[in-house]
Amino acid sequence: MPGASPTGASPPGPAAPTSASAGRSGTPLLATRGLTKSFRGLTALKGHAISVWPGEIVGVIGPNGSGKTTLFNCISGALAPTAGSIRFLDHDIAGLTPDAICHRGVARTFQIPRPFRKLSILENVAVAAHYGRGHGSEAKARDDARDVLELVGLPATADANPSLLGAGGLKKLELARALATGPKLLLADESLGGLDPSEMAGAAEMLKRIRAELKITIIWVEHIMATLMRVVDRVVVLDHGELIAEGAPRAVADDPRVVEAYLGEKIVLA
Repeated sequence: MPGASPTGASPPGPAAPTSASAGRSGTPLLATRGLTKSFRGLTALKGHAISVWPGEIVGVIGPNGSGKTTLFNCISGALAPTAGSIRFLDHDIAGLTPDAICHRGVARTFQIPRPFRKLSILENVAVAAHYGRGHGSEAKARDDARDVLELVGLPATADANPSLLGAGGLKKLELARALATGPKLLLADESLGGLDPSEMAGAAEMLKRIRAELKITIIWVEHIMATLMRVVDRVVVLDHGELIAEGAPRAVADDPRVVEAYLGEKIVLA
């Protein structure tokens, strides 16, 4: 596991890969190298090097302002990196537009769902299928939308409106719209925010089911640590734009640097 710099000392640079990803053969599905994003005097990402392998669920954690959302914005094309590369399926996608990146197989959910309120639930998902997959047929887009809605447990009737959905239902709709684009990589941004404990458990199980049934690799940003740590295969920890730790959930939860920077206390994993 990469080490953090001593207190008060200037960090030497981005953390080195750990045994969690070192030693793997083949090509990662996603790899960032030297990924940097600056906003005038603020550097939100500082030379990140992260690899994500096919079939993984990788958790990204860190305090507010640590760079988690900026990382997702750069990968999904909402922001162009200042420096570095983002390789997806061994092609550099850094600086491409969001629609181009979506068509290559990267989908993203957002912390706050914003569905098209004047469209039905089915139409919301069909729009994503139509434009995300480049369908020429409205009928095919609706068929794909029905399949995704069945998977996430939402009604696919023509008259079901997003106004009928509570917080948990809106999160499912946000997820369904992302899945309708047919991604190979899903960026899930705070999927548990605003949910009650039973809804949290259901959402976490849904991500595991998506990985198992659809063979989609997932990067999951989340603040609900007790749930995330029981689902993910590996955890990446950011602090002030730097990668300070990476590894298996139990090792990261026990790392004194992570406890000090973010957790505040150790998480007991069953």
